[in-house]
Amino acid sequence: MDIILTNAGGQPIYDQIVSQIKAQILSGKLKEGDALPSLRTLARDLRISVITTKRAYEELEREGFIVSLTGKGSFVAGANTELIREEHLRLLEDHLREAVALSHLCNLDLDGLTGILSMLYKEEDL
Repeated sequence: MDIILTNAGGQPIYDQIVSQIKAQILSGKLKEGDALPSLRTLARDLRISVITTKRAYEELEREGFIVSLTGKGSFVAGANTELIREEHLRLLEDHLREAVALSHLCNLDLDGLTGILSMLYKEEDL
């Protein structure tokens, strides 16, 4: 499992872990039933506190992305398609917010922005 931590940007380390594991689950890189590294192993590999990895895993479990079984470890949870859809929609909204902000910087009106979106959407259908 690839996780890259950075001190730049101000995002807490546990949140970076949560975001990256969720991204790997949503992309299909991590699949249902895949075992995650133990808390201690992940902490050692990332050179961080076990408390930080525990917080990340607790957040992932609370959100339904992983399940933790006492004495066995943590595993990618069964695919909850509604959960995955909601997460994808949230990511889409985040990206669209960025696009809207950039369109304002370029003095691009809503018609121009939807024109670009329409063009990109049609390219994906090819």
